[in-house]
Amino acid sequence: MHDVIGKRFAEALAQKDRAALLALLDPDLDFRALTPGRFWEASSAETLVDDIILGTWFEPGDHIEELVDVEVDSVADRDRVAYRLRITNAEGTFLVEQQAYFGVEDDHIGLLRVMCSGYRPIDGTA
Repeated sequence: MHDVIGKRFAEALAQKDRAALLALLDPDLDFRALTPGRFWEASSAETLVDDIILGTWFEPGDHIEELVDVEVDSVADRDRVAYRLRITNAEGTFLVEQQAYFGVEDDHIGLLRVMCSGYRPIDGTA
């Protein structure tokens, strides 16, 4: 069951689907993440989706062309989803990989920890 939630999270993120992301996340989410230049925290699903995921990480000018890969598994009592995105923006074409560890309660992600590779150039123009 949780593998389905992890895959749905990656798909919703790749589609920049705000409604689908909010439907998967507990409103009182416990979120922390590390990107190459910053540590992130949020205590609500709306803050995570609006301010972080769609407001900073994947801005309107970032076109997510493809969800290249998704892998779902578990680590003891914690679920894990890894996904890789192909993104194009004004600076070029990039791969972004994220590893997310999450906990599910009542069919919603209530705890989410993400590690991000950052935007890695793949076309030589960045």
